[in-house]
Amino acid sequence: MQIQDLPYADPGVPDARSGPRFLWWLFRNQLGGQLKSLAWGLLHFASVAALPFCVGVAVQAVVDRSGARLALAGCLLALACVGNAVGDTFLHRTAITNWITAAARVQQLLARKAAQLGSALTRRVAAGEVVAVSTGDVEKIGWFVEAWSRFTAALVTIVLVCVGLVVYQPALGVVVAVGLPVLALAVLPLLPRATRRADTQREKAGRATELASDTVAGLRVLRGIGGEELFLDRYRRASQEVRHAAVRSARMWSLISAIQVLLPGLLLIAVVWYGVQLARQGRITVGELVTVYSSVMVLTYPLRHFEEIAMAYSFSRPSAKRAAGVLALERATDTAGSRAAENPSGDLYDPDTGLLASTGRLTAVVCGDPDAAGRLAERLGGHPSQEGTAVLLGGVPLDELPLDSARTAVLVQDKDPVLLSGSLRNLLDVPASGAVEPREALAAAQCDDVLAALAQGSLDAADPMDARITERGRSLSGGQRQRLALARSLITDPEVLVLDEPTSAVDSHTEARIAQGVRELRAGRTTVVFTSSPLLLDRADRVVFLHDGEVAAVGAHRELVRTEPRYRAVVTRETEDEVALNGEADLTDVLAELEEIEEKA
Repeated sequence: MQIQDLPYADPGVPDARSGPRFLWWLFRNQLGGQLKSLAWGLLHFASVAALPFCVGVAVQAVVDRSGARLALAGCLLALACVGNAVGDTFLHRTAITNWITAAARVQQLLARKAAQLGSALTRRVAAGEVVAVSTGDVEKIGWFVEAWSRFTAALVTIVLVCVGLVVYQPALGVVVAVGLPVLALAVLPLLPRATRRADTQREKAGRATELASDTVAGLRVLRGIGGEELFLDRYRRASQEVRHAAVRSARMWSLISAIQVLLPGLLLIAVVWYGVQLARQGRITVGELVTVYSSVMVLTYPLRHFEEIAMAYSFSRPSAKRAAGVLALERATDTAGSRAAENPSGDLYDPDTGLLASTGRLTAVVCGDPDAAGRLAERLGGHPSQEGTAVLLGGVPLDELPLDSARTAVLVQDKDPVLLSGSLRNLLDVPASGAVEPREALAAAQCDDVLAALAQGSLDAADPMDARITERGRSLSGGQRQRLALARSLITDPEVLVLDEPTSAVDSHTEARIAQGVRELRAGRTTVVFTSSPLLLDRADRVVFLHDGEVAAVGAHRELVRTEPRYRAVVTRETEDEVALNGEADLTDVLAELEEIEEKA
């Protein structure tokens, strides 16, 4: 896999049982790139390790006044330099390729999992944690996967050089062969502590990211209640904790780096001192001493990869554990489905509550518990995050269909839809039947003032469709975001459209026009609206009232207001005490008030 071939057609099925298993799975799926990196790494490190031998031959040739051996040493030195340059260049290319492709694979897996889980993801994992996993953790995982082949090449080179030195000059070679493993393993006792400090830093950074994400998302509300300074102080404290944890972690890694510099220096002093003694005794030549001395100096370069792989694993192991934790999340139902893909049609029926949405009609659902309404809306879309009885569409259990087929048949817009950054044209470029034009959907959702605001905020956009939308639409009001999301849902024109409180943030005049626009645009298509707004309820073909998780009443809005006190209490926001106090005596006043609201709208 090359960078230009990304994204993967299929990133595969990860082994998410644990962090190390996930890292091993990533490594196995990049075996071709790892072998290329290993090959170029061996060429690079072998060329670097050959330089001392060439220098030693050249020095000894000068001592012996041998021009032929000096020329040979020069040719070998040139060959080693070419090998070093070529190997280093292509090692860097393959290493970066492995890093980016591994990170891209993880990001694709996370994106696919987020698409499968939908809104259930943020209910099971904090939003800040998801952001941290898909950004910083992805880079750390890619770093370790990429560094493994370079570390292997460095390890093989060190072993070969040690064996070569023992054969070339046994007296000094044994000293080097014994000293190098000690250097490589000397930092192992410090790694657990360094890993714990890195984990602590990552946890605190994740909490700070989550706090920042929540603060930005609720900035409008915080400004309204004057809570900006409170949350700013919280973030300051969280960021200071991250800083202190980062300093503690950096101190430990600095100690490890210092040891990696100190011990090779001590080995070099020992080799020189012992080599001088052997040279004075005539047991080795000057060229052999220079060769061994230079080899020890050069080997400090591949030895650094021991520190790097330890650091990469220490940082990537908790990152891989968190990524595996997200990837291991599953829906309560099999997203592949036990049935073949199909597009069912007909009545939408929920056996748990008894809710029936007749085909081609606008059904309004009133539920006093907003959380229960949200769970029911999710269940109507098929493949809910919690186990339960399957919802039937035309007699076909949606849970048994593949997830893509279920979502094509039933589109659920939750009460807090997300707008992605980009142009309005890109926002509305969604899979659709083609029967509904963007202009029609925008008109039905009453987005004229939204288009005007976007055009005014984007001076370089002649067409409002080319106007830019900021991240999550934060430059727009809640009602404007809600209407754009509704227009996006209307464009898809699904067989069944489920809307959860689609007009909770708009005024009554706009709400009345939206109700009429949705009714006209969705004529002949099945639409289910979860709402307690009299304006929407009055325009529904059928109103279903849910109480304690079951259908308690079915009928027209005005009829239910007259005959069902519990329904009237939800619609008019009456408390239980008010219902008991007012009773039927105030029914006429309630109806008059509702009619007055509708007439004004």
